[in-house]
Amino acid sequence: MGQPAARERTPLQRRVARSVPRAESKTMASNNQLCIRRWTTKNVAKWLKEEGFCEYVDVLCNRHRLDGITLLTLTEYDLRSPPLEIRVLGDIKRLMLSIRKLQKQHIEVLEELGYNSDNPIGTMSPSVGSLQGTDWFCNGEIPRDCGPVTDLNADQYQYTNGKNKHPMRRLDPEYWKTVLSCIYVFIVFGFTSFVMVIVHERVPDMQTYPPLPDIFLDSVPRIPWAFAMTEVCGVILCYIWLLVLLLHRHRSILLRRLCSLMGTVFLLRCFTMFVTSLSVPGQHLQCSGKLYGNVWAKLQRAFAIWSGFGMTLTGVHTCGDYMFSGHTVVLTMLNFFVTEYTPRSWNFLHTLSWVLNLFGIFFILAAHEHYSIDVFIAFYITTRLFLYYHTLANTRAYQQSRRARIWFPMFSFFECNVNGTVPNEYCWPFSKPTIMRRLIG
Repeated sequence: MGQPAARERTPLQRRVARSVPRAESKTMASNNQLCIRRWTTKNVAKWLKEEGFCEYVDVLCNRHRLDGITLLTLTEYDLRSPPLEIRVLGDIKRLMLSIRKLQKQHIEVLEELGYNSDNPIGTMSPSVGSLQGTDWFCNGEIPRDCGPVTDLNADQYQYTNGKNKHPMRRLDPEYWKTVLSCIYVFIVFGFTSFVMVIVHERVPDMQTYPPLPDIFLDSVPRIPWAFAMTEVCGVILCYIWLLVLLLHRHRSILLRRLCSLMGTVFLLRCFTMFVTSLSVPGQHLQCSGKLYGNVWAKLQRAFAIWSGFGMTLTGVHTCGDYMFSGHTVVLTMLNFFVTEYTPRSWNFLHTLSWVLNLFGIFFILAAHEHYSIDVFIAFYITTRLFLYYHTLANTRAYQQSRRARIWFPMFSFFECNVNGTVPNEYCWPFSKPTIMRRLIG
């Protein structure tokens, strides 16, 4: 006998049959979501082994006791940073992909925990004020114009001077702080000029205290026009920096940083040259002590030095201000700001800036206007202070360190509202003239 013919299903029965697997899959997903809440470290270890990460079971489960919920909220930043500090990039990426799949399967659990799903899976961030990704103003308020709060993932790492493009974000220029920094540096320059007048009166007599031995000065003959070339290099660097500052979108922040750094270095220079008076470095310098009759005469001389920027090109001649070299400070600081706040691909500009810096330092020594130690200390202090300042500012480490806020109160005040690194973005500072609008559009 033949098999009985299968009864044909009605349309209603077919729709019911198709809906059963969907309902079963939803039920299974729901059970998995409920189950992950009860995952222990043993369940996490089992999941890691199934995904092929057996070597990280000890670190994640035994040492740091990750359960299901903590595994679900793990980010790439957590994997890279202490205390985990996984060093293998391939393992970081593969483990993060597996975690993101797990997050996608349990999206409802994440939302119940306070994570929103507006951002891509794996970069999900908690609601405002819940995790470390939040940036705060000095007064404790959250920036209103920074968009959604994002977690600090490694995918978001940027370099101040690098090729990577920074996300467009608005940085508050805080012009009033920039004005304060300008006032600060002008006061420091004025104080430095007055100290230079006092130091000039205390310069040691050349007959009693001849020039100190110096390997470079003893080996290289003096070049009379070299010091003028140093100041020419400085003037060129200054014009380059002014052009960069004028075209940079965040010019207010850059000017504030330059003034605070320059003022701090020159304030330190005031103390060093006042405490220790060195003998003149060359016989060509006529530096007999000059006594000014009263305080008013000293102030007039200090104003002449201040208004002439302490440059021989403007007719200013000083003696005794040797520890350490102010010309080296200015050359090095301008060079570092030019190279820091221009794209890394501008190789010609960076090379020119370094050439002007190094040649300017060489001309200082070739003119026998400073001892070698003066130049070395000036270069070292300037570069270290610049790097420390920008490292603290870019990583915002001072927010987590009370010691940093105590030791660097002015830095914390100027930088507290600067959200991370300052991107190298440029714009025309003035409204475009009609001719330029037609040419540029």
